Amino acid sequence: MRGIQGCRGGGSGRSSGVVVSDGRSEQSSGMPVGVCLSSRRSDTGRVRNKFQGQRLLGGIVPVLVLVGAQWGDEGKGKVTDLLCEQAHIVVRYQGGNNAGHTVENEQGRFALHLVPSGIFNGDVLAIIGNGVVIDPTVLRAEIDDLEGRGVSTANLKVSGKAHLIMPYHVMLDHVQEARLGKGKIGTTGRGIGPAYSDKVARQGVRMQDVLDPAGFRERVMSAMRAKAEVMAKTYDQDVSSLEADCERYIEAAESLGSYVDDTELLLWNALRREASVLLEGAQGTMLDVDHGTYPYVTSSNPVAGYACVGAGIGPIEVAEIWGVSKAYTTRVGEGPFPTELVDETGAALREAGQEFGTTTGRPRRCGWLDLVALRYAARVNGLTGLCVTKLDVLGGMETIKVCTAYRHRGEVLHELPLTQAMFAEVEPVYEELPGWKTDISGATSIQDLPQEAIDFLNIVIDNVRVPISLISVGPRREQHIKVPYPNIARRPGPGEPREFDEHGHGGPMDDPEQ
Repeated sequence: MRGIQGCRGGGSGRSSGVVVSDGRSEQSSGMPVGVCLSSRRSDTGRVRNKFQGQRLLGGIVPVLVLVGAQWGDEGKGKVTDLLCEQAHIVVRYQGGNNAGHTVENEQGRFALHLVPSGIFNGDVLAIIGNGVVIDPTVLRAEIDDLEGRGVSTANLKVSGKAHLIMPYHVMLDHVQEARLGKGKIGTTGRGIGPAYSDKVARQGVRMQDVLDPAGFRERVMSAMRAKAEVMAKTYDQDVSSLEADCERYIEAAESLGSYVDDTELLLWNALRREASVLLEGAQGTMLDVDHGTYPYVTSSNPVAGYACVGAGIGPIEVAEIWGVSKAYTTRVGEGPFPTELVDETGAALREAGQEFGTTTGRPRRCGWLDLVALRYAARVNGLTGLCVTKLDVLGGMETIKVCTAYRHRGEVLHELPLTQAMFAEVEPVYEELPGWKTDISGATSIQDLPQEAIDFLNIVIDNVRVPISLISVGPRREQHIKVPYPNIARRPGPGEPREFDEHGHGGPMDDPEQ
């Protein structure tokens, strides 16, 4: 399989040309089983990549889904901010203010919790979709902060079907987490889980309800009285402040009425006009309520399959699905974390990467890159591209490790184990690579990277079997590399064969220009 190719040889001693992950050569297989990311130029002299040519957002790619491919906090905000330059609409499709996207651009440094990152581009329609749960006081404060710093929110729309978080949800979240004791989940305490519970129980309050002020107030206060009785009698909680808190939330929610719209219809009409849409997820695949490390997960579905549900469009519209992964792994909260480093190396990663929660400020657990979990994320999301962030954080290390398999009671596992009990017991199987001393924060192309960094990226490609579309080498918007992206990573068309290796991982088709 071809990997990322630099313009220099030597380095770590690993091959700087063809990289084969499954032991077969291209000649013997007839076609590559992986992906090709080459920095060569096309016949016209223009570097071919994901951001140029036929597969541009706004070209033949109507919808691109951007998902977290780890346990969240992967840097989706920056990637979304970059992709918004080529999108007409960006939609946040799930989660609540338990997530935070940090965006650093010429307007300053912003921590967004509900407003989509596309808000910074005045030509982009930013939508909070029906799959999101909204704390109205947080959204109101976020809008006021943006406006106060010169960022217009005139292009923000909120789905009338999005559910609201109320003070009783926040109180329940804290009470229920406290009662779990040692089995606590590590919730952010923002009321997300109880709000989703009410949604499923058909007891929720939605954004569209604010357009009927009298009915809205009655729905909130009725729900508050029922929840207060439960919390007072069952959990022995002081609920004397709930009514006043609900009044404050009602006021904040009603102030958002001008943003409420039929966003599903807006999207449908926009897609009929061939608009390009970016669907932005919160958290990450390994925190998905169905596909994550349950019960240590969030209360919604960050995976790509939910993007259409949470935005209100049909799956046939989706053309690309990109995952975002750090060059190492982090996690906030409780739950298994096979590659976690509780030593000086983990502390060094945390310090260099400034790994503290955008929403909570909690220090993140840090560890080496887990390629087994990343490969799993690629599979359950159907990733067509991968964005690697914080590659610069690994700079200066003598050696770098990547987890390529797990070991459980003597057995080597190449996929996530069937049960969470097994997952909590696995040990990582590492491949060790030479580090690099070069400062790569100013790199703008693959040619600027040291060979050791290129070798590291090729290891990711070999194991995950998804092309790398973008590399972030620093927090600022301009600190990134748009990776050359030949057309071989396209999905096979009708009737075209698709290859699979011995583990069932699909490889894309060959590049017709090779």
